[in-house]
Amino acid sequence: MEIEKKYLIQAVPFDLSGYQAVRLEQGYIAVQPVIRIRRADDKYILTVKSKGLLARQEYELFLSEEEYVSLSDKVEGNILSKTRYIIPLTDTNGTCGDALADKELNVELDIFEGDFKGLVYAEVEFPSCELAEAFVPPDWFYREVTFDNRYHNSSLSSMNKKDIDAFIKRISVIG
Repeated sequence: MEIEKKYLIQAVPFDLSGYQAVRLEQGYIAVQPVIRIRRADDKYILTVKSKGLLARQEYELFLSEEEYVSLSDKVEGNILSKTRYIIPLTDTNGTCGDALADKELNVELDIFEGDFKGLVYAEVEFPSCELAEAFVPPDWFYREVTFDNRYHNSSLSSMNKKDIDAFIKRISVIG
């Protein structure tokens, strides 16, 4: 079960160079249900996700590079490219109160490239819906978009160039 909250980010208030970074490339073979292939540095993964916004089932299967390349021919829409930084939640001033005092959670900060340059969001995964709902995000998390389908990567993958340009323009003037 994947339980996560997603937030738009306008500015990161600290240097990212000290954090683990992973280069991601992903495409969608289907969006209902979500069937995604992803390259994460030198790892290749096929993911199937059920419907849902805050919580949903997620299954992953590791692929060989050859299998990934073969499935890439089946991708519909945009290939998304981004760098993901893994930041311990304790470095961000985010909290779930005492409920998460003994849990080590991470912020996954995604900085998009290519057609989606300008889109930056953070995701935090939780061990339960209750802890997700207790989460108090740090001040630099601009706006929650967990329940907004437009920010699902699968939705981004199906946008045409005109829609992408309008989307990026709209998020760059939010505030």
